[in-house]
Amino acid sequence: MTRNLATPRARWRKTDPMAAHDRLPPELRTWAAGAALPWSAASVLRLWQRALRETGCPEAARARLTRAEARTLARDAARVWGDGYPTRPMQPVPRPPGQTPGQKPGQTPGRSP
Repeated sequence: MTRNLATPRARWRKTDPMAAHDRLPPELRTWAAGAALPWSAASVLRLWQRALRETGCPEAARARLTRAEARTLARDAARVWGDGYPTRPMQPVPRPPGQTPGQKPGQTPGRSP
């Protein structure tokens, strides 16, 4: 098992991701804990420091992080589910003739299995 420690990937990671997260400022750590995306400590800290430098206000910096996350989610949603998501109307699921909503295939209407 000692061979795994000699792989380039193991040598590449020089920091402990959990320790890096623990070193984040408390208000940033709180924001990251509730974030929808799995931000790395390095990337969220870089955005945070830039936002604080430009705004000078922790609340404005948090709002900027939230907007950046929303933009990323919108971009990813379009890439994954299509441009109209979530504004595109849902298409109804086709049912065989005579089947009522909630009725399982083969079930007689009005009777439970």
